[in-house]
Amino acid sequence: MLNGLNIEGTTPLHRMSVRAKLAILLVCGLALYAVSSLYILIPAFIIAALIYFTTGLSFREGVSRLQPILFTILILLIATAYLTSLREAAESFFRLMAIVLFAGAVTATTATGAFIDEITRLLQPLDRLGLVRAADVGLAFGLVLRFVPDIFNHYQSIREAHRARGLKVRPLTILAPLIILTLKEADTIAMAIDARGFRRPREKTKLTVES
Repeated sequence: MLNGLNIEGTTPLHRMSVRAKLAILLVCGLALYAVSSLYILIPAFIIAALIYFTTGLSFREGVSRLQPILFTILILLIATAYLTSLREAAESFFRLMAIVLFAGAVTATTATGAFIDEITRLLQPLDRLGLVRAADVGLAFGLVLRFVPDIFNHYQSIREAHRARGLKVRPLTILAPLIILTLKEADTIAMAIDARGFRRPREKTKLTVES
């Protein structure tokens, strides 16, 4: 099982601070959604792919990481082509794939702990105002990243088990056991978090009732 999505390396993206990478990702995402020209979107997709596959990922592993989201993008592509036009579908495809590849490169070059620490620091002002619990948000984000490879591995295991039994692999037959395994693992992690006291409850306000 994978312990995370990050790959050790010494590339410029590896050496860049987490905050800088998140800022660049945000700017790139907003910029790509502001344009609709294939003359910009296609080169952006190519650049994103080059960055993604120079993070230390092998071609096979890099493609396997994209498989879960490619299915969703394909459905969106078909719906867009049917409801609007093939050109708009192509624009959506290259835009989304560029963003996914940029995000994948950031994830592959950043340790989960670094993500958690940076998000916690960024949310500290809101935490002091009582609007959010920065530590909880950072922990939740880290758990999402931690679960992604596990869910994919569960999916592969269930699929191989179906094939070994001679059963036809169908999304509906795989979905139920996949959800059950994921929920069981989530419950185990939640109990471990509570047992170690990672989530510290806020101080409860004591109400006094005057008689």
